[in-house]
Amino acid sequence: MTETQKKKIMLIYPPSPVLNREDRCQQPTKELIVIPPLPPSDLMYLAAVAEKAGLEAKIADYSQGGDFEADLRDFKPDYLVVNVATPTFKNDINAFTIAKEICPNIVTIGKGAAFFTVAFEVMYFAKDLDVIIYGEAEETLREILEGKPYSNILGIYYRDDLRVKFTGARPFIEDLDSLPFPARHLVDNSIYRRPDTGEVQGVIKVSRGCPFHCFFCLATPVSGAKVRKRSPQNIVDEIRECVEKYGIRNFVFWSDIFNIDKAWVMELCQLIIDSGLDIVWSANTRADTADEEMAEMMYKSGCRLVSIGVESGSQEMLDHIGKKITLDDVRLTVRIFKKFGIKIYNYFVIGLPWETEETVEDTIDFAIELDSDFISFYTATPLPGTKFYDYAKEHNLIDSETSFRSAYFYPSVNAHSLTKNQIFKLHKRAVRKFYLRPAYILKMLMKIKSFTEFKNYFAAGMNLLLRR
Repeated sequence: MTETQKKKIMLIYPPSPVLNREDRCQQPTKELIVIPPLPPSDLMYLAAVAEKAGLEAKIADYSQGGDFEADLRDFKPDYLVVNVATPTFKNDINAFTIAKEICPNIVTIGKGAAFFTVAFEVMYFAKDLDVIIYGEAEETLREILEGKPYSNILGIYYRDDLRVKFTGARPFIEDLDSLPFPARHLVDNSIYRRPDTGEVQGVIKVSRGCPFHCFFCLATPVSGAKVRKRSPQNIVDEIRECVEKYGIRNFVFWSDIFNIDKAWVMELCQLIIDSGLDIVWSANTRADTADEEMAEMMYKSGCRLVSIGVESGSQEMLDHIGKKITLDDVRLTVRIFKKFGIKIYNYFVIGLPWETEETVEDTIDFAIELDSDFISFYTATPLPGTKFYDYAKEHNLIDSETSFRSAYFYPSVNAHSLTKNQIFKLHKRAVRKFYLRPAYILKMLMKIKSFTEFKNYFAAGMNLLLRR
């Protein structure tokens, strides 16, 4: 195929507020204070698959700026892939209509966890959407681009005349090493920076899948219950490419659960040390899977922050959501990572169905007791596909006023004994009470090492004060 014959594919995050569109999270960044915008890793994987299939690819994250319509006219793509998120669903779907108006023969493809419960309905009303990819997208997209008949491609919704058909779920990709490295050359990597130091930050997806299937989380529905890990060498090879080709030395090791396999973590850390690449990285962890040997090795290989999904300071709430951890597990894990100089970023959720003012106070007190470096207090959001969504529908917590537009910030649903407004007030109280403590402010000021860090912390602080 010559250059002039190459088909073209455009992969986009539609024009919208800045949103981390990873299917598991779908988080707004501005309203949650310390959540940085992350690069469109899912699109970079798909673009790499497309390039391997011989297409010319273009990636655009229009939440960061740009002119979608002008790019369509200039690039003239044969295919359009849109990451559709639940909080911006209606806006995102409109991208297909715009594309068809400008490029009438374009094949429009939607992907994202937003389709988990409404794919059939969407295909009936969104006439400008040709295909929905259900589940992991890389192998499915490859087969679409190869021209395989839709009826023979697992994991898609499509129309046969006026009928919507689903071809069945595609098995998860077992060998993640078989995937090409993300097409970072198609993205302006300088846009995506750490919220503290302002340094460019890349995302390395190290594994997929989580066996715990927490009440409010999409990780298991999106990526399955089996943890599928890339080989440590494959991960280090990607890190090396980032360092040597793109000058990126700060990373988020993205996974649904990072340190469930100690031997794998230890091997990865040792290979990073042996590589001499001198990187800094962060990862998530459960509160019952770390020990001192692992934490020490993680620090030596460059880990400087771990995020922990604590969720609540009430053991009763943890038991309700099937978290399978105890408050003492959390205390021990935080103590271990602090011992080795690794910063802690704890996540809490306020407003789950059984929440009361008392359990929220327990959560605030526990967050202050742990005294981590960073906190995100999310408001409970029953995204379609979660157990929470099913529960909320069954118990009439979802109604005509339910909206996901401010997911994780303003509550989408009431709790059994708290209204959305009450939950929001408690959420604001939690954020203020944690971050506006003089002891916390002094501690963070003592850790600042540059004017850039001071500037970024100051901006975050002003954002917090303006929300009061």
